Amino acid sequence: MDEQYYDIERRTAIKEEARMFRRKFITYEQAEVIYSISHRKLRDIAEKAGAVYRINDVSVLINKEIFDEFMEQFKQPAKPDVKI
Repeated sequence: MDEQYYDIERRTAIKEEARMFRRKFITYEQAEVIYSISHRKLRDIAEKAGAVYRINDVSVLINKEIFDEFMEQFKQPAKPDVKI
């Protein structure tokens, strides 16, 4: 257990993952990991939300804040009568 806690490579990887979640602008590849959505569906949603920033013909970033706000409109209301 102690070896796993002090594993420098693992700690570095965790810090990188945490940093990705805090970013304002993310790539399609990062968004696919964060939201677990396919590339095509993610691209369609991001464009519909107006969260796409095209830097040039190759580089595209997604504004995570705009994307998150857009996704909130699809939230379904709670159903307290559903048995778990």
